[in-house]
Amino acid sequence: MSAEEAHRDSAEVAARVERRWATFAVIIIVGMALLAAFAGIHSATMPQPRVETTDPSRLHLSGEFVESNLGSVLETNGNVTVRAIGQQYSFTPACILVPADTPITLRATSADVVHGILIQGTNVNTMLVPGYISEQLMHFAKTGDYLMPCQEFCSFGHEGMWGKVKVIDKTEFADRAKSGGRLSCVGQ
Repeated sequence: MSAEEAHRDSAEVAARVERRWATFAVIIIVGMALLAAFAGIHSATMPQPRVETTDPSRLHLSGEFVESNLGSVLETNGNVTVRAIGQQYSFTPACILVPADTPITLRATSADVVHGILIQGTNVNTMLVPGYISEQLMHFAKTGDYLMPCQEFCSFGHEGMWGKVKVIDKTEFADRAKSGGRLSCVGQ
């Protein structure tokens, strides 16, 4: 085999390898695009299926977000519902108490401007828009404290808007819930 034939053969091999890698890269790109489309269509990025509204000027006075109804409550089916309000520059309650290994529904709204709830170390991240109720499903596998900053700029003072989620043992939460009323960890 001459040097020219060897060069031609190696060029053909290189071209074949490059085509295979290019095909592999295109398959990966198409696969990721299909996954993104599936996630978008399959409600991962869609708005809530139903929109609930509330009057932000009457939040603390009547309805679901009246002051005595804020915090965590153990429902009859064993799930927990948490109701909270974001307002410049705090969350009410400032510390949310929830049990580990339990389905939790966070229902929250804003009293004034757009706020955001981000529970660090989790995938919980939702916006609180005045006049609308945000609902977020949560589940905590282990006990501990999680920081909950406002992640939407809400004016001067935004940097001081922090809350906390305290996750306790399921049986301890059930014992506290027996006393009735809404639970929070403020003052603990």
